[in-house]
Amino acid sequence: MLTTSWLSAQLSPGDLVSAHAHLEGLRNCTKCHNLMDKVSEDKCLDCHKELKDRIAQDKGFHVSQEVKSQSCVACHSDHHGRNFDIVHLDQKKFDHNLTGYKLEGAHREQDCAACHQSEFIVNSELKEKDFTFLGLGTDCIGCHDDVHQNTLSSQDCASCHNFEAFSPAKKFNHSDTDFPLKGKHKDVDCKECHPLGTRNGKEFQEFAGIAFNNCTSCHEDPHNNAFGQNCSECHTEESFHLFVGMNQFNHNRTKFPLKGKHREVDCIKCHTSGAQGTDAFHEFAGKSSFACITCHDDVHDDRFGNDCAKCHTEQSFRNSKSMKDFDHGLTAYPLEGKHLEVDCKKCHTTPKMTDPLPFDRCMNCHDDFHQGQIVDASGMPDCASCHSVQGFEETSYTIDDHMASSFPLEGAHLATPCISCHLPETSDQWQFAGIGKQCVDCHEDIHVGIIDPKFYPAKECRNCHTVNAWDDQVFDHSVTNFKLKGVHADTRCYACHLESDSTRQQPLFAGLKSTCSSCHDDIHFGQFAEAGVTDCNRCHEFADWTASKFDHNTAAFILEGAHKDVACAACHKEIQNGPDRFVEYKMKDFECAVCHQ
Repeated sequence: MLTTSWLSAQLSPGDLVSAHAHLEGLRNCTKCHNLMDKVSEDKCLDCHKELKDRIAQDKGFHVSQEVKSQSCVACHSDHHGRNFDIVHLDQKKFDHNLTGYKLEGAHREQDCAACHQSEFIVNSELKEKDFTFLGLGTDCIGCHDDVHQNTLSSQDCASCHNFEAFSPAKKFNHSDTDFPLKGKHKDVDCKECHPLGTRNGKEFQEFAGIAFNNCTSCHEDPHNNAFGQNCSECHTEESFHLFVGMNQFNHNRTKFPLKGKHREVDCIKCHTSGAQGTDAFHEFAGKSSFACITCHDDVHDDRFGNDCAKCHTEQSFRNSKSMKDFDHGLTAYPLEGKHLEVDCKKCHTTPKMTDPLPFDRCMNCHDDFHQGQIVDASGMPDCASCHSVQGFEETSYTIDDHMASSFPLEGAHLATPCISCHLPETSDQWQFAGIGKQCVDCHEDIHVGIIDPKFYPAKECRNCHTVNAWDDQVFDHSVTNFKLKGVHADTRCYACHLESDSTRQQPLFAGLKSTCSSCHDDIHFGQFAEAGVTDCNRCHEFADWTASKFDHNTAAFILEGAHKDVACAACHKEIQNGPDRFVEYKMKDFECAVCHQ
């Protein structure tokens, strides 16, 4: 009979590792193995519940693509003896990215055991294990001491520090705090404002609770509160010696409120004593009035007295206060019209307003807008011949002046705006010279190819039109092959030269037929046609449609006796021939019985 120990030795390939030693024995095989089969993955996880929970949460190394497809025994085989390393992890080649926590910066240089210590394990059950890689948190303070001793509102170390080193805090941006660094503050060592000290027996640098409501929280007041505690009224962070100026300091509290350009002047331009402390900026303390010449030179050499305010304001010396204050009539050029509104420095461009200026011609100051198109007898532009100082927009050039020009205005030209002829649509420059005198110089010849040029040689429109209106026509139709007679003489041209149902935009004057039927409908529907043409002129005159030329004696039925007194309509009745209805004049049967019953 076989002993139990001998049977166990024959079935087991070797001793279990010390962590699994309590599973030794034939009765315990099925705790890991399925009967007559390999190790069960589910049974492994039934024991290793902490790992099972991680896998269920899709977290950690065992859910990575490289691992989850493998069986447990592929990496963790047993029965190799009590001291066998069942984890069997090559720490130097292990890819920590597969765990879900990427090692960056200094973390990559650390030995695994530096972080995987029981004291850093968060889970209390895992903490009791002899060794495990599980249970570590990802917060910095899980492994590192909080050097700020919980004084900061956030414990997200990564918002200021990176993984290369804790110091310096390269990700920290002082602009995100309530006190953005500006000017010289950018150059100050952090320790100047955030001193090192000791708290709870440890070195401590204070970053929270630093007072910054006023400059005097950190800086001494060299003025001993002579100007209050709002240093930013005069100073900036760029330098204590660089003053903001009166944009901030309320100079109205002094006897000299700042106005205009005085607001932009650097304080030390006026306060030149260089005194410090309570004596600073007190150079004018004993003065009750301030004349301009106290600080400024008289550029006019006393020509206009010392009351600068008559002409100037604090806005600028080069700005005249008002023409009401300075009488330009005392000069050789009294100001009138628009010149009264011009800023003095537009004309007086030299440093001294008293420097003489030429003013005998407009061109001394103004550009020739017409670019030499209009000149006087001397060959020079003379603006005053058409314009006045009241404004360039208005002109004194009258209709009478135009009448005396090389193109007198007549008819509709008298009512045409100047801009229509003198400002082409294709240009923004007025034209007064060389614009032409012929009609076609301004007007489009719409008759090109429509009227024979012999009727208007050199495109002289006035052969047919007048300057009063285009519709006012004077064309002599008798020079054509169709002399106008009777009603034709009073008919509008367009009645014949522009068909009522035509899509043409221009009248047609060439190629028209002279036969009546080319314009008029044949109301007789071909009864009098010869060779397919009806000659209306055989019966009708041009005065009206009455058949005044018709002689019944020339017809096939000569009127005799009582027939002479019968009305035409008594014999010539309206008939219907298909879609046409007309008076029948051409009769085929003249038997008496046809008309008389």
